[in-house]
Amino acid sequence: MTPYRDWDQDSGIRAYVIGSKHMDVALKDGAIYRYTSLSAGQANLDRMIVLARAGDGLNQFINRAVKNRYSERLA
Repeated sequence: MTPYRDWDQDSGIRAYVIGSKHMDVALKDGAIYRYTSLSAGQANLDRMIVLARAGDGLNQFINRAVKNRYSERLA
């Protein structure tokens, strides 16, 4: 997993993995959620990838746009 930079230190996200059609998001509490193009929508997944790589805004975007639209909880 790639550590999430969290430039302003206000995120609950610890790390992420970007796959070809999904993104796994690991939270600081230990939970890991998989978001896919089918569950969250391709536009939302693309935005999540941009935010993850930037290291800022991913937690807020997930809470606002796709919170419960994950395909599965991995941990």
